[in-house]
Amino acid sequence: MKITVRLFAVARDLAGSPSVEVDVDENANIADLRAALINAFPALSDIVDHMLFSVDSEYASDHTTITAESDIGCIPPVSGG
Repeated sequence: MKITVRLFAVARDLAGSPSVEVDVDENANIADLRAALINAFPALSDIVDHMLFSVDSEYASDHTTITAESDIGCIPPVSGG
């Protein structure tokens, strides 16, 4: 199934777009989505393990199941002081 992921900050810059579409299997979870993002957008590989995800406006763990209708956001790591 196709999943749309909204990207922010450095993730948006690395992917070159504010949102991306990736293919995942039915009954996929956030961990599967992380792997799909790395495959589709290798530029994200250095940060994808450190990104937080939201599903339908709630923080999600790697075990959270996603659907094609899920509203998924990707929050990259933040640095600075």
